[in-house]
Amino acid sequence: MLEGMAVFLDERGPARLAYEVTCDEQWHSRHGRVHGWLGPTAVDFAMARTAEGAWTLDGIVVPGLEECVDLDFGFTPATNLFAMRRLNLALGESGDSPAAWLDVSAGALLFLPQRYERRGELAYWYESPTAGYAAELAVNEAGFTRVYPGLWEMER
Repeated sequence: MLEGMAVFLDERGPARLAYEVTCDEQWHSRHGRVHGWLGPTAVDFAMARTAEGAWTLDGIVVPGLEECVDLDFGFTPATNLFAMRRLNLALGESGDSPAAWLDVSAGALLFLPQRYERRGELAYWYESPTAGYAAELAVNEAGFTRVYPGLWEMER
C-alpha cells in the first residue's frame, strides 16, 4: 500500500490531496482513493480494478482501460513506483506500462500511455506521449522519484 499527501498551489488556489493505492504481490494496482480539495472544490474519488480487468471510478466502469495495470495520479510522481518495480528493468531495457490516469480537475479516469527505460541505477527515461512529456527521472534507492524535471522535486 502506498499512502501520501500532496500540498501544492493549483490554478484554483491551495490544494491538499491525500491518496492511497493498494497493489498485489506483482505490483499491479488494485484500488485507489484520492480525497481533499483543489482550491474551493472538495474532491473524493475511489478507483478499483475489477476481477475482469476493468477500472471503475466511484463504482462506474470506465471503458477503454482494460490494458492499464497501474493507477497514475498526475499530482504526485509516487505512483510511478509501481510500474518501475513491476517492470524491473535491467540497465538499457525499456518497457511500456499504460496507466489509468486520474485527472482530478476533470473528475475523469483516462488512458495514459507510458514508457520507461532504465538509464542508470537511479535513473529512468520516462515518456508519456499523450501528455507531451519526456524526461529523465531520478529515483532514490527505494525507487521513489526524487526529481521529475519541470514538475516536481522531492524535499529532503
